[in-house]
Amino acid sequence: MSSKETVDTLVNRPALGNFPPRYWASLLKTGILAVAPKGLDQVFTAMAGSDAIETSYKAAFIYRRRMERGEGVSFTPQEIESAMKNQAPGSPELAIMSFKKAFHGRLFGSLSTTRSKPVHKLDIPSFNWPQASFPRLEYPLEENIQANKKEEERCLAEVEDIINSWHCPVAAVVIEPIQSEGGDNHASPAFFQGLRELTRKKGVLLIVDEVQTGVGATGKFWAHEHWNLESPPDMVTFSKKAQAAGYYFGNPLLRPNLPYRQFNTWMGDPARAILFRAIIQEIAKHDLVKNTVSPFLCILRDEWPLTNCLQSTS
Repeated sequence: MSSKETVDTLVNRPALGNFPPRYWASLLKTGILAVAPKGLDQVFTAMAGSDAIETSYKAAFIYRRRMERGEGVSFTPQEIESAMKNQAPGSPELAIMSFKKAFHGRLFGSLSTTRSKPVHKLDIPSFNWPQASFPRLEYPLEENIQANKKEEERCLAEVEDIINSWHCPVAAVVIEPIQSEGGDNHASPAFFQGLRELTRKKGVLLIVDEVQTGVGATGKFWAHEHWNLESPPDMVTFSKKAQAAGYYFGNPLLRPNLPYRQFNTWMGDPARAILFRAIIQEIAKHDLVKNTVSPFLCILRDEWPLTNCLQSTS
């Protein structure tokens, strides 16, 4: 992309955490926030997918302790001192639950929730965080309705059991709409609706990782839109096809409540936000999401050969 706006952001890249440019809010509103998932009207920008996941986990932990401590309550001297020793209560035992075969990135927190391949994790210390079973559906779907329903119910029961019994509080559950790296694994909208209901009942945040599935790949701009949730996820991460990164959220209590709580030098990149805005505009101009509807439905229904399915759904 060749434009004065882009050149200026590349030459004068701002440290967003300290010195956001005057145009930053406008750029977010006309770009990243223009396609925000329903119910999530705020965004925290990041550098890459793993960074988006890491900061969403931090937001979940900060929120959890903020709710436990009470609004307006200051840190105790014991919390301040123990945090510098990586000990409780300042460094509390909290967990993020993920799913077997999940992939959420290769940094320390994100890697602890990645379960797809050993090569990503070998030799790397990790957090003792739980994993639940992701449904293993039988195909064709129309011939396995009851078996798949039973499998999804089993997985939801397992999630609830882990939340109830894990040795420390589970602050959030993170899940991909489609497990991509883990083997092209799908679940029904009913499963995700049950997961949203369960996490709300248990006071656990739901993070939907759309780093791989977002930006129109599934016939919706965000894959979780297929679920028809009564209430939105608490956070939705994005990157890859967006060329930018970060996480969307709606609850204002998920915003950092003190300076430097969620912070790094760059905290995203205006040049990449401009690229995402251009991608959004190009998708809208040519109605490109519509082009992904039929192929995705064919794959989801396990209808082959694909060319025959496309003819039947066109």
